[in-house]
Amino acid sequence: MNLLHYAAFRAVMLTGTVSGAAELLGRSQPAVSRLLDRLEYELGVSLFERRRGQVTPTPVAHMLLDEIERAYVSLEALSSFASRLASGEGGKISLAVMPALGINFVPHLLARFRQDWPKTKVTLNVRMSVKIEEWAAAQQIDFGLAETPFRRSGFRTEIFSDAPYIAAVPRDHPLADRSRLGPVDLHQGPFISWTSFVSARHLLDQALQSSGVKVDAAYETTFSVSAYEMVKQGIGIAIIDPYTAVEQLDDRVRLIPFAPKIPFNVALLRPETRVANPAADALLELMAERRNRLLAQLPH
Repeated sequence: MNLLHYAAFRAVMLTGTVSGAAELLGRSQPAVSRLLDRLEYELGVSLFERRRGQVTPTPVAHMLLDEIERAYVSLEALSSFASRLASGEGGKISLAVMPALGINFVPHLLARFRQDWPKTKVTLNVRMSVKIEEWAAAQQIDFGLAETPFRRSGFRTEIFSDAPYIAAVPRDHPLADRSRLGPVDLHQGPFISWTSFVSARHLLDQALQSSGVKVDAAYETTFSVSAYEMVKQGIGIAIIDPYTAVEQLDDRVRLIPFAPKIPFNVALLRPETRVANPAADALLELMAERRNRLLAQLPH
């Protein structure tokens, strides 16, 4: 299908003459005549009766025009939609983010995003990293933020953050004045750990095993934000992700670097077949800016 052929046909039908169509299209009269001839040849029907330089539409031409007008309405709607996307007036973003970044980090910057993209709909799915990986592989989201490692394919990855986990200690705890904590210090708990479903739990277990330390957790939880809340209540000490540590900052809690460092490896997942989305790219820029500001507040 050559849209130029149909444009020539439509112009003739609208103006009533080949010369009028030529003027409308900005082409020569012979060029328009050749386009009409080619269209009739491709369709295998006669669209006009030609007598003494005049063209008269056949019944088939009127039927074809009805279909073409419907198509033009759809094309105009598509063009309008594309323009709205380019200017940020409309469109949508679907993202999936792990809880450590989805509970506070992303919601806090959406107000700033809305100032520049007020008509863009944002769907924020807060899920565990395994589910985010699954959705990215299935091309169901524009992007995701999840903790490595990954087992599936179908998406591109790049490191979003690798800042280390940090210890959170009640302000009146015996360890609160320390400048650094290590595995053996966790014995002075009570210790608040992650459940076995959290990948960070395995990283912590490896660090403890390498140090020859075994610590029995008095409490276990799935989210860092829950562990931080327990620390605020003076229940015990926890190792939490750096984003929760800064977002939840409270005078009742002291943040202390933990060694050996356990990196909080968060990757950006971009599905391979998703169409480029300017609004999503703008949101990612805001995320990078906020990430840099937050991580600069961590004690070293």
